[in-house]
Amino acid sequence: MYSHIFLGVTNFEEALAFYRALMRCLGLEERFCDHSRPWAGWHSAGGERPLFIIGAPYNRLPHHSGNGQMVAFLAPSRELVRRAYELALRYGCEPEGAPGLRPEYHEHYYGAYFRDPDGNKLCVACHTEEA
Repeated sequence: MYSHIFLGVTNFEEALAFYRALMRCLGLEERFCDHSRPWAGWHSAGGERPLFIIGAPYNRLPHHSGNGQMVAFLAPSRELVRRAYELALRYGCEPEGAPGLRPEYHEHYYGAYFRDPDGNKLCVACHTEEA
């Protein structure tokens, strides 16, 4: 469905350190990193798209996070949701919702929410029933 998702960041090096750790935790592969632009992108293991990209806004104006916007990453297990959330908090990310079931979405939805170092809202979610 998606070609790519791009999130603006203010401090590229700080964001890059956080996202490299988060993407490694989620099993996503770094596809490129160009400090001169600056931008970096990741994709699913063995795939080329969709891409998740962070970088300075193209128009060179300051980045502003949006209200009502969120990027959600898929996790194959609830344990991985918990690990990603703990990692985010270790990087100083602002918590927006601890890991847990969200039955208002569906019976097995298990998610965690936080804001990255630039205030972009992120989610890590698992949609499968725990064994």
